[in-house]
Amino acid sequence: MKTISTYETPTDENTEVAVKPDLRVGFILMNQFTLVPVAGLVDSLRFAADKSFRSQQIFCKWDWMTCNDQPITASCGMPISPTKPLSVIGEYDYVVLAGGLLSETRDPPDWLLDLLRELHAAKTPIIALCSGSFVLGKAGLLDGRRCTVHFTIREEFTQRFPKAEVLVDKSYVDDDGIITCPGGTAIDLAANLISHHCGTIRAQKGLEYLLVDDEEIQRQTPNEKSRVTELHVYKNDMVERAISYMRSHMDAPGSLRSVAESVGTNERQLHRAFMSSTNESPAHYWRKLRLDHAKKLLMNTNQHVTQIAYATGFSDASHFILWFRKQFGETPCSFRKRRHDAEKLINTGH
Repeated sequence: MKTISTYETPTDENTEVAVKPDLRVGFILMNQFTLVPVAGLVDSLRFAADKSFRSQQIFCKWDWMTCNDQPITASCGMPISPTKPLSVIGEYDYVVLAGGLLSETRDPPDWLLDLLRELHAAKTPIIALCSGSFVLGKAGLLDGRRCTVHFTIREEFTQRFPKAEVLVDKSYVDDDGIITCPGGTAIDLAANLISHHCGTIRAQKGLEYLLVDDEEIQRQTPNEKSRVTELHVYKNDMVERAISYMRSHMDAPGSLRSVAESVGTNERQLHRAFMSSTNESPAHYWRKLRLDHAKKLLMNTNQHVTQIAYATGFSDASHFILWFRKQFGETPCSFRKRRHDAEKLINTGH
């Protein structure tokens, strides 16, 4: 299988076309890692990565790495070789630490703990699969945070890391960019990541071809009663309720006063709560929500840019284009055209 590089897609003349992946994931595989969650996550990425089913890394990109840059063995006995040397800082949207047998994750090397701390400081979300949560706990990244572990290791985990808030009834938990997944197939986690970065159509594609019941996934995904599995969950209840209000008023150019009033506070207190929980002002956070939603509409619909501008709460198309360019480095039209051009090339088999 040929791997498409980060900024190219195949053409007749083998010339490069700028196609920046929507989602870049780096896998750090620990020795004796559990194969199933890794396979579920990467196969979901594979189906979302191109328009057809050629397993080309175009819209999603992933790499395999190991702690010593040498081949390792999964807990089931399958050998696997890394595709690149271990290098993750600033290269990925998510870094996955795949654990497995506790004998390999109870006492991780200090350099790995330092690397994870550096990743978190750089605001790169970290996903710990299976017993990878032990490594995060040893790095101190679960202190005061919610996490989920497999019920068979809960007792030992809570003894080792009493400062973590441990759950066993969730398929995954994201607390401030630290994501834990106790095992299973990890397909629901993958579906939410893909939906967030690539759009619902690409997420649905993977679910259909992996023969996953979408209704079952929907029952597991966030709702008002169980928001703990939602991406970017914050502990401040005021912030959570404000974000919920923002999401439900995406198409309305409302004021921050209306957001503050909806959660029973004033603008100054709302600003303080957001800065404390998200390191962003509520205005900036709301704008990012609108722009992310607009990006999905550009990917998944044929709506005109002006329609999308109004649908995401911008006063006019010019205002929308200005902020979209600031956020994503290109205009909405160039983003849509570039993706459509790449998909045409894929569809013609080039």
